[in-house]
Amino acid sequence: VVAALTKKVKKKKYQMAAVKESGEKLWTLPFDARFPNQNQTRNCWQNYVDYFRCQKIKGEDYTPCEYFKKVYSHVCPDAWVEQWNEQRENGSFAGKI
Repeated sequence: VVAALTKKVKKKKYQMAAVKESGEKLWTLPFDARFPNQNQTRNCWQNYVDYFRCQKIKGEDYTPCEYFKKVYSHVCPDAWVEQWNEQRENGSFAGKI
């Protein structure tokens, strides 16, 4: 058990060192009172839909829309996003954008 924990700690230190070297800024999602529970599925869906609604209303060059994309990119599994993108392209997406 101790060996496994030591290995995890070393891996985490290595990952943090790699982030520092790359100069990448770490970012965590701010608290959203609409989604207080641990299950973030609804948060994922809502931010995905909000991103495309924002772009539709304000235009693709409207920078504040990128916040929604940043959130859904961190919360949503890639497979879901890919599937939703395909559904939007095919006109079969369930959300109202």
